[in-house]
Amino acid sequence: MSVSPGLADLSRLYQTEFVRSARAVGVLWAVCTLCFAIIQVVILVQPSWIGTTDARTHRVGPLLPSGTMGLFEVCMESDWPVPDCRGGLSSLSPLPSFQSVAVLVGVSLWAVWTSVLCLCLFRFCSAATVYKICAWLQLTAGFCLALACLLFPDSWESPEMRVLCGDSVGSFSPGNCSVHWAYILAMLGILDYAILATLAFVLANRQDALLPPNTPDVTAGLLMSA
Repeated sequence: MSVSPGLADLSRLYQTEFVRSARAVGVLWAVCTLCFAIIQVVILVQPSWIGTTDARTHRVGPLLPSGTMGLFEVCMESDWPVPDCRGGLSSLSPLPSFQSVAVLVGVSLWAVWTSVLCLCLFRFCSAATVYKICAWLQLTAGFCLALACLLFPDSWESPEMRVLCGDSVGSFSPGNCSVHWAYILAMLGILDYAILATLAFVLANRQDALLPPNTPDVTAGLLMSA
């Protein structure tokens, strides 16, 4: 059964707009993946996972030290403008109480940067395959980051935390401290990974519908050519 020229032109126009929309969404997904991979590095290295609160200044008795703590570093306020920090990422040795958390965040960082490097595969593989690989890597990154966020409060009962937050500190009880922006950013990253992975799976499943049935497989490089 022949198709009228008008209907064929309309179908071709619809498919062209569909391809353009998919390319735009794919580019946005790639940019968001790269941006959060950079943010993941900040989450790992910043000593701002937990720190003292302003309420400690109104306590009766000896003053507790003031500062912040990350996975690799403890920074105490001093008389100098620059805080006195102990530890650091250069030694590749996390704080003893946060070793498991640091390993999980490191695996999450590896997974998300591997998904960024996999974007180069759009030149050599089908777009659907690359999207699925990246989606599974992002799910792995989100799962490891979620475990890290759960284990972090459970590791508060440690000598480092007692020095900074007082003797009342315990598992899931920060004592005189409160969580800071790096930990909150890590929690938001779990949601971000879930959204990015879901979007990657959707883009992968829609690749077969982007082009007419009689068109050769030109989906490879679809994102990179946008």
